[in-house]
Amino acid sequence: MESANLHYFEKAPIAKAVAHFAVPMMLGTSMSVIYSILNAFFLGTLDSTAMLSALALTLPLFAIIMALGNLIGIGSGAFISRLLGEKKYDDVKHLSSFAFYSSLALGLIVMAVGLPLIDPIVHGLGATPDSFGFTKDYVTIMLIGSPFVVLFFTLENIVRSEGSAITSMVGMMLSVVVNIALDALAVFVLHWGVIGVASATVVSNLVACVFFAFHIGYKSSFLTISAKWFKVTKDILSNVFKIGVPVFVMSVFLGAMSLIFNHYLVEYGEQAIAGYGISSRLLQFPEFILMGLCEGVVPLIAFSFTADKLRMKHTISFTIKTILALAVVFGIVVYLVSDHLIGWFTNDPQLIEMGSYILHVTFLSLFITGMTSLFTGDFPSDRAGYRRSCHVRHSRDHAHSRPLYRQPNERLPRRRLVARHRGCRSVPGRGGIMLYALRNRLQPDLAQLAQ
Repeated sequence: MESANLHYFEKAPIAKAVAHFAVPMMLGTSMSVIYSILNAFFLGTLDSTAMLSALALTLPLFAIIMALGNLIGIGSGAFISRLLGEKKYDDVKHLSSFAFYSSLALGLIVMAVGLPLIDPIVHGLGATPDSFGFTKDYVTIMLIGSPFVVLFFTLENIVRSEGSAITSMVGMMLSVVVNIALDALAVFVLHWGVIGVASATVVSNLVACVFFAFHIGYKSSFLTISAKWFKVTKDILSNVFKIGVPVFVMSVFLGAMSLIFNHYLVEYGEQAIAGYGISSRLLQFPEFILMGLCEGVVPLIAFSFTADKLRMKHTISFTIKTILALAVVFGIVVYLVSDHLIGWFTNDPQLIEMGSYILHVTFLSLFITGMTSLFTGDFPSDRAGYRRSCHVRHSRDHAHSRPLYRQPNERLPRRRLVARHRGCRSVPGRGGIMLYALRNRLQPDLAQLAQ
């Protein structure tokens, strides 16, 4: 292993080591959220609520595609770091080649299965008659580009797993810069609308994949994408899926929450769906920073598991304190400027009030979000990961499995709302509380209901 990376793995102070691995990942993930926000901003300049609704409705599909990339990428990445700690360099080559080609295969399967079922998928996402065409255009482009999107999430994880955190960050930032440039070109020059925004997302992921493939092929001492190293063994499959499946399930649940929420919002009209889409993208910024912190320390924890378990414990403790500090800072900022944040995208007072309320409610769970990301990502860094992370999720979901939904005129006392939400990071708990908030705040689109 390169001496600089080895120093951070083994000898650097905990705070410096965590910063080395996590800060590039935090910057990269925050940049990816920024271009997601800018996608909404560029479409917002067209004054089309239906287009903004289409962008919000496709979030569940993107979550599933991202989940497949994380299934292979995070699973392979943590295993690669462990193998590097054990100095099994040939096994690392077999594993990185497996990750590359299996990701491409998964993306091709998504494309082959999804394109013939495009209309049922769009209906299933909750598209209304006004937004159906825009949603179908976006979904079609995303399905065609799914091999590159899946591969992007896989490659940035395995590149980071060998200690090349800055390279991983550069690749993600390259994707963001390309996406922003293509968004502006597609919307303002070519006037492609939703098709242009979707195409920009796919092309930017393809450019980042080429960058990562070049790094692996010509600069990495341990990783490879050569087909001659491709190998499928029981050991590879079990370790990759033991680590990747819990993360995959969590990502799918996040997509399911968006899907269920979209279906409830349809009865309130396009305006409600657009408002939720704006708010959810703003919420992703602090959440993805915390996720970047937690994912960034995975290689360090995985390496320390085999080399120095005391260092591993100190790393986890320091990360928890950092999560708490960031959650407090972000919470204060949101409570002070939430109205202004929503106001960047709309001048509608009802949308601003609704979006601000969503931000206030969901930010109560930000610390729990970070802790869940930490333990979901880092428990699997050791070999008992699957059992323990699943136990955490089962216990959490069971504790909040009682019905949370009420009739529109039945209010949940604010004190109980806050108390429940602090204990609810599960998708059902969080989604239920957001449904409470919106069903008490929104007015139905009576014209649409009468049709």
